[in-house]
Amino acid sequence: MKPSQVVRARWCDIADMVDLITHSLAGSVIGAWLVPDDRRRRILEQVTRIWTEQALLFGEAYVLADRSAVAVWLHRYGPVPALPEYGERLATVCGDLVNRFLLLDGVLSAHRPTAPHNHLTFFTVSSRRPRTGGAAALLAVSNARMGQTSLPTYTEATTTADRDLYARHGYLPREPFVLPDGSTAYPMWRDPGRRTSTARNRGSRSAAGGDSTPGAEMARWPPRSRAGRDDHP
Repeated sequence: MKPSQVVRARWCDIADMVDLITHSLAGSVIGAWLVPDDRRRRILEQVTRIWTEQALLFGEAYVLADRSAVAVWLHRYGPVPALPEYGERLATVCGDLVNRFLLLDGVLSAHRPTAPHNHLTFFTVSSRRPRTGGAAALLAVSNARMGQTSLPTYTEATTTADRDLYARHGYLPREPFVLPDGSTAYPMWRDPGRRTSTARNRGSRSAAGGDSTPGAEMARWPPRSRAGRDDHP
């Protein structure tokens, strides 16, 4: 199996997925706001595990074969069920910071579409390994898998670089909103069957007799990281 091959994540992949997401979230602005002290890594790791468990039960996730990138999805066909004792687990893990997590939940939920869709809650790429076109392939493959449901997909970018990446994969911007830490979230929406800018450009080059190397453009633009959120009761 090639390191860049995309595979569906299983329960045994949770540790790798949590490590990737936690590493990215702990170094982000919103992560620093959620846990503004030396408990950050420990708390975020435990909370991320709760979120990941929920996604594997009520959604799906995909990883590169070498576990250097992960895409985590929730199926929002209706209200997402809560994990057993979710509130108690969150309160135990977060302690005096639990209200920060609940506030973030509330803000994201208030701006999230209510129509049925698939929600890309996390798209994270390891910063500890060389970046290749495999990460772009992961996003493209998981988008295609979600498109098989004939439902739109949604995500929140937290940097302009990630916003532009999603745009390259066929996502359209919605009205930005402010997160509790003061940073800006860029909600993105993708209708099923929408082609990436790379695919459209490749088709144009092919028609003109130009270069049509698969993935040539996106391989030069690997994503940095992505840390989103799913809502909980």
